[in-house]
Amino acid sequence: MSTAIKETQKLIEEVLEAYPEKTKKDRAKHLAANDPTGECGSACQVKSNVKSRPGVMTIRGCAYAGSKGVVWGPVKDVVHISHGPIGCGQYSWWSRRNYYNGITGIDSFGTMHITSDFQEKDIVFGGDKKLEQLCREIKELFPLAKAISIQSECPIGLIGDDIESVARKMTKELNIPVVPVRCEGFRGVSQSLGHHIANDSIRDHVLGKGKMEKSTPYDVNLIGDYNIGGDAWASRKILEEMGLRVIAQWSGDATINELSIANKARLNLIHCYRSMNYICRHMEEAYGIPWVEYNFFGPTKIYQSIRKIASYFDDYIKEKSEKVIEKYKPMMDRVIEEYRPKLEGKTVMLYVGGLRPRHVIGAYEDLGMEVIAAGYEFGHNDDYKRTYPELKEGALIYDDATPYELEEFSKRMRPDLVGSGIKEKYAYHKMGIPFRQMHSWDYSGPYHGFDGFPIFARDMDMTVNSPTWDLIRRRR
Repeated sequence: MSTAIKETQKLIEEVLEAYPEKTKKDRAKHLAANDPTGECGSACQVKSNVKSRPGVMTIRGCAYAGSKGVVWGPVKDVVHISHGPIGCGQYSWWSRRNYYNGITGIDSFGTMHITSDFQEKDIVFGGDKKLEQLCREIKELFPLAKAISIQSECPIGLIGDDIESVARKMTKELNIPVVPVRCEGFRGVSQSLGHHIANDSIRDHVLGKGKMEKSTPYDVNLIGDYNIGGDAWASRKILEEMGLRVIAQWSGDATINELSIANKARLNLIHCYRSMNYICRHMEEAYGIPWVEYNFFGPTKIYQSIRKIASYFDDYIKEKSEKVIEKYKPMMDRVIEEYRPKLEGKTVMLYVGGLRPRHVIGAYEDLGMEVIAAGYEFGHNDDYKRTYPELKEGALIYDDATPYELEEFSKRMRPDLVGSGIKEKYAYHKMGIPFRQMHSWDYSGPYHGFDGFPIFARDMDMTVNSPTWDLIRRRR
């Protein structure tokens, strides 16, 4: 066992000492020192995708958040009903900055807040009639809406409302797809199951039902990019310069028609593996469409991904891909030349949902920074297996970390930068530790692609090297 691994294991043991014995034993399974080779077997692999321990604070979201907030919410020409009490519905109004082209309230509805606003009488007598009336009102108010999705909150499953029957009835009456989504928040252990449920609802009610006039040998789907701050636009720009035709974006700036014709693509390109591998696997089994993961964070990973994607096509695409790299490399080199001297040797801790704890590692390394700790809010074993090789030996790995653990690890490891979510942001500001909100780019972006890397580099420099931190006494 290496010295780095021993030191990290000692660190974990110190932090766990504050827990009662039973909790300590449970949480120890979710914390590990990284072995990039994986030769240690299960001994160095964290346990994941299990229910959070009762009484131990978790930063996870729920299945409703995974469906409404991630997969369905960015589909712009669909009105999404938060079906249940106003609490979750109001929360769903918060936009993840999923940018879209269109006129809000006319032909696009991504940032609009539509809820059935359950009251006590609805809990007692059921909300099916109310849901029917809501669908009719939506059709009258928004005649250009192409579909309606019913995003179920917890009470819907608890009282047994038949949203499937309502959806069938309203689909016939309104002559647009009305899709029931059984994403009640209590389902599963985190928002991850919500992704799966949402994918399944698209599979069952939308996919394969559209018509596309003409196919080309270069048709692809851009999967698992939610256009946060314009990310999908930056990624699409690269793919189109390579000579590919993007026929569907899943689901940032997407239309319901794009989702319905996605089965016509020749290749699925998946960025966020956790939220979208389900639909890629289905399209491979049902339609024979291969899929490949790619990473457009930072020039090193972008070049690798461009060449990997091009390898699925002919020499025409391969030649155009090399020209794309040749075109943008000087610009990327200039960004690194400007920012790397300011960031060289700085350390980073990451705790985010989805793809980012592993995908952004290369971008930080392009700037000379080192990720010393990383983990997922709702990762599965296959996410971690993809993460271990990206990190150095002895790096700290944590799953479903608690605020206490994050704070104590930060005090001991003293990172120069922490990247996590909105719930953690202000706690770290109070601790005097530079912080970036890595769920939605802290109101910046894009971070993907050649357009995004200069912004990413600027934001990391601006955060780490802000003179503000000299005015704050860092908590030890």
